[in-house]
Amino acid sequence: MSEPRLTNTALYLQRLGFDAPPAPTLENLSRLQLRHTGAFPFENLTTLSGEPVLIDLPSIEQKVLHDGRGGYCYELNKLFLALLQELGFDARAISGRVVMGQPEGAWTARTHRLSLLTIDDVRYITDVGFGGMVPTAPLLLDSRGEQLTPHEPYRIEQHVDGYTLRANVDGEWRAMYIFDLQRQEDIDFTVGNWYVSTHPGSSFAERLMVARTGEGWRRTLNNGSFAIHRIGEDSERRQVADVSELIELLEREFGIRVPEHAQLKCTLERLIDLTDG
Repeated sequence: MSEPRLTNTALYLQRLGFDAPPAPTLENLSRLQLRHTGAFPFENLTTLSGEPVLIDLPSIEQKVLHDGRGGYCYELNKLFLALLQELGFDARAISGRVVMGQPEGAWTARTHRLSLLTIDDVRYITDVGFGGMVPTAPLLLDSRGEQLTPHEPYRIEQHVDGYTLRANVDGEWRAMYIFDLQRQEDIDFTVGNWYVSTHPGSSFAERLMVARTGEGWRRTLNNGSFAIHRIGEDSERRQVADVSELIELLEREFGIRVPEHAQLKCTLERLIDLTDG
């Protein structure tokens, strides 16, 4: 049985600023990735509502393109990969282990989805679903040097088990995630998504995480802590006072149409007083 295709490619491209399908070039991939991280926010409201996170393509397309929502890696990167393949890019899904914030050398569960592309025999990774540190440009897989993006510089280290993606944050090369090129099927992502969205120890089940990029800035929301990070400047931070302000901020700063959901509202009220360290 073949994978469902996008049902509204024109709308998707329009949201990304394209009036017609762009050619499958590196330049257009760079535009698509940068615009995607600005147009479609990273968010985990569905998990916090207690509802299942559906990662079949029709459900993701409905949620992100029609319901005014964003999503996390299993949603955003699946949707983006479907678009890239529709446009003629040679692309496939791969997976990784998030180690951001972990001790150096940590080995975590395989719970991140991203994509591998080949353009003119050169390999790249592309990722539009990595929260507040999402790369905003495709990255050369087989280069070990510093790679500039519209936001932070990144670099990819190769080791015996695969690769480590690092970002330069405040002058320090911090590990983001470990990944390899092993073939992945829908069942692999189903297992990872189930763990991320339901396991009581998953950060996605215990705190609000929202992010969006723009020209020279990143916006993040961790529980009730809202921040605007401007490249080369000090971050602006403030604490959200109550759930009404939180919902208004989600809509104004992140473009999220917050669903009317009793359990979600109760969860947000509980989380709002927890300051993300």
